[in-house]
Amino acid sequence: MVETFAALAEPNRFRIVELLRSGPCPVNEIGERLQLNQPQVSKHLRVLKEAGLVEVQPRAQQRLYELRAEPLRQLHEWLERYHQLWDARFGELDELIEELKDKEKDDDRKR
Repeated sequence: MVETFAALAEPNRFRIVELLRSGPCPVNEIGERLQLNQPQVSKHLRVLKEAGLVEVQPRAQQRLYELRAEPLRQLHEWLERYHQLWDARFGELDELIEELKDKEKDDDRKR
């Protein structure tokens, strides 16, 4: 999981992952669409591959890069635990705010 966060922390790698959401792409197309040169794209793709986020499909003279679902699924499951925690806390905060509003209304009526 740490490798996934480290790989996605770099903005260009994050942009590559976002681009690959729409389907496999060759290095040159990734570079053109993100306005990066080929060596930069290759370097970022190597890091993403080492983190397990992308895989390579050779097709003729090209190498197509596509996302791997498993690391992203694991990241989603990990984040979901915190989502549930924060939902519960925000629910408690909403209740407290309603109590304070009710108390304020009661105080206003007593005046």
